[in-house]
Amino acid sequence: MDFTYHITPIDGLFVLALSLFLGFEVIKHIPAVLHTPLMSGANAISGIILFGGLIQLVTTPPDRIWVLVFSSIAVFLGAVNIAGGFFVTHRMLAMFQVNKKDRKKS
Repeated sequence: MDFTYHITPIDGLFVLALSLFLGFEVIKHIPAVLHTPLMSGANAISGIILFGGLIQLVTTPPDRIWVLVFSSIAVFLGAVNIAGGFFVTHRMLAMFQVNKKDRKKS
């Protein structure tokens, strides 16, 4: 069973507009306390983008150069976003840890 589906440019623009609107609405209503778990979720989504870009790179024929270029950019930006997200999440979690000096005082 060979099934292929091609996304048209209109489909891509619709998905982009819908995801931008939905993402903005979700982030707008998140309380400040939940921003650290939200960052972890964003790292997971970036991981999906990274794997999707890698799959696209492996399965695309070499003559479709623009697909390869954009897939490479997606892999690079996904990797940068994952690394930066983990760094920022680590720093945010470090703000909630009590120092050993502070524990002895109380």
